[in-house]
Amino acid sequence: MVRNIVVLGLSSHPQLTDIICNHLGIPPAKILLGKFAVGETRVEIIESVREKDVFIIQSGGGKVNDHLMELLITVSACKTASARRVTAVLPLFPYSRQSDIPYNKTGAPLAKAPPVVNKHGNYTFDSRPQTPYPGKQESAGLGAGSDGLHKKLHNLQLKDQPNGVKDATKDKDGNDETPSSRRSTIDGSDYFNEQNLKTPGPSNQHEQNSKAVSGRPPPFEPQRGYKQWVAQAGTLVADLLTSAGADHIITMDLHDPQYQGFFDIPVDNLYGRHLLQKYIQYNIPDYQQAVAVSPDAGGAKRATAIADALGMPFALIHKERRPTRITDRQNATMLLVGDVKDRVAILIDDLADTCNTITRAAKLLKKEGATKVIALVTHGVLSGDAIERISASALDKLVVTNTVTQENHRKHCPKLEVLEVGNVFAEAIRRVHHGESISVLFQYD
Repeated sequence: MVRNIVVLGLSSHPQLTDIICNHLGIPPAKILLGKFAVGETRVEIIESVREKDVFIIQSGGGKVNDHLMELLITVSACKTASARRVTAVLPLFPYSRQSDIPYNKTGAPLAKAPPVVNKHGNYTFDSRPQTPYPGKQESAGLGAGSDGLHKKLHNLQLKDQPNGVKDATKDKDGNDETPSSRRSTIDGSDYFNEQNLKTPGPSNQHEQNSKAVSGRPPPFEPQRGYKQWVAQAGTLVADLLTSAGADHIITMDLHDPQYQGFFDIPVDNLYGRHLLQKYIQYNIPDYQQAVAVSPDAGGAKRATAIADALGMPFALIHKERRPTRITDRQNATMLLVGDVKDRVAILIDDLADTCNTITRAAKLLKKEGATKVIALVTHGVLSGDAIERISASALDKLVVTNTVTQENHRKHCPKLEVLEVGNVFAEAIRRVHHGESISVLFQYD
């Protein structure tokens, strides 16, 4: 029996709101959600929330920016309407992958250019560059760019010299033989040179006119040693929720557990591990002979926890990042550490967005002799061409929870299977409302 509780379901996942309310035995509160013609979000709470315990359910999938603004406005409206406590229930926390990375781009998304949607469906799922085998030709990324690398390093050495180019060749009269075009490229003075700064006279008027047409300012290049900054979206979203008036956060499987430290309010990070364990136990025959595989080193603890609990062997896919060119992004080559030959491989991860990682991992596991590849993922965002990529991949089945709505995904992908997570959030809401401990939800025995 729950009293003085109000559950507000926003627009991101109405099905999950209905499931949670059915478990709690209460109807969802009436709320008006809309947009003005200019695109601004409009929120109007129909019922009274004065001195009530309010739970606002909003997930981070789909139109994440609109959903986040809708959540912030609703939290602020509840606090203004004298709600006793406001708890934001975020099955998938928005911007959880962008934790604070202040000094370099380690851990930032690999894609530098906007993603290109493959309309023909001819996916290769290969690593770029491919790992060179013994006795084979070196990969194109390292071989083709070696001359350009030496040239760029030579130019950098010339730029570092304090008084211009001192190693230039000289003729027998002691004059500099370095071509003017090379000198202007090295010292960047083809535009801001002394001749451009002189007052044009009769002798050099023609030369000034020609340089005015062809002369361009040198392209901007950051100083050597300059480190690019990544926007600190993690702290920003935490501060926005706190400033809006949220008193408590309930979420599941944060991509980075340290994200909880960005908040000054309590954060309950639930785990979908018990759902994945139950699926393995009841749906995979002889599961103890299967292999739990982590697609990257960051999810190794998650996969080993399930493997140890079920008595399964463990394997890891290691990403070796190597630059293709000195100015290009680094591409990841995947290497398997472990034995999956003649076994069922179970890929375990917390989030699948474009599914590039798990589809490449599935191809590698099949190449290494795995009889079947099943991927278990907590948050199935599946954006872009992820559904087509999964259908064309070596994955035999993709199992996700419904922290993000999966209605359209299930219609277009027969390999997709969805696990129900609403009862976990309903029990967490009931325990938080009554002041009970939720540590029982973390016991998987």
